[in-house]
Amino acid sequence: MFAKDLLKGKRILVTGGGSGLGKEMARYFLKYGAEVLICGRRVGVLEDTAKELMDENGGLVKCYGLDIRGAQDVDDTIEQIFLEGPLDGLVNNAAGNFISRTEDLSHRGFEAIASIVFHGTFYVTHSVGKRWLELDRKGSIVSILATWVWTGSAFTVPSAMSKSGIHAMTKSLATEWGHAGIRLNAIAPGPFPTEGAWARLSPGQDPNADASDGMYSGNPMGRFGEMAELGNLATFLMSDGCDYLTGQTIALDGAEYLTGGTFYRALASLKDEDWEAIKSTIKATNEKDKQKRSV
Repeated sequence: MFAKDLLKGKRILVTGGGSGLGKEMARYFLKYGAEVLICGRRVGVLEDTAKELMDENGGLVKCYGLDIRGAQDVDDTIEQIFLEGPLDGLVNNAAGNFISRTEDLSHRGFEAIASIVFHGTFYVTHSVGKRWLELDRKGSIVSILATWVWTGSAFTVPSAMSKSGIHAMTKSLATEWGHAGIRLNAIAPGPFPTEGAWARLSPGQDPNADASDGMYSGNPMGRFGEMAELGNLATFLMSDGCDYLTGQTIALDGAEYLTGGTFYRALASLKDEDWEAIKSTIKATNEKDKQKRSV
């Protein structure tokens, strides 16, 4: 779809780049010639991803262990990156989410999501953006949101609130920083099956199953999103061919949210025992992740 050297000479940081959507976008940036930097909490996962992508595409992928919830840790890491060379692009992909009835949420549960999606995304954006301004250097920021920035989302209220804040940040900073050639856009993906997201948002659903079966069966296109489609859009937004495009959140969901979405309708019919089973599944997934991080 693109010239092979479309992103040649660019340095792009992807938060949460070790797995899921972040890994797939990093794959495309590397494929089109960028130097890719990935950060996340699980260094082992980052290193495995970096090796896999470099073995597949060549090029260079660098890893940085970083928990974006810590403002000073973020600024220290961004400072280290800029000392090695300025960035040209940033993808705010790191996130957290799970489904829950809001009355069942604890304050800690709410903060677990807001601290990453809302606070952490701002910390990284602010740290990168202020350095571009100091250097009089243009750049592109792409944040991964969700279609519920327009519709709201029952049963994922902390994420809906936090991503809506980043949607507002995207529009606000596009106008404030536009004079410097700094562009901010966002992608709102629909259902793109990944192991991590499915475990917390669609417990019991097989991420490899066909979209015609399950809670996403009402998608107008009758299928899930394909990683190539996300990779192509992210690559386009990082390229130099659309410098006048800024302040936009682009839905990539097969027109699902325009129908009112299928996610809520599937969850609204659940009974108490269903929610208990979901909580148990999510808890088991979180415990498994903790064990991986401690290895």
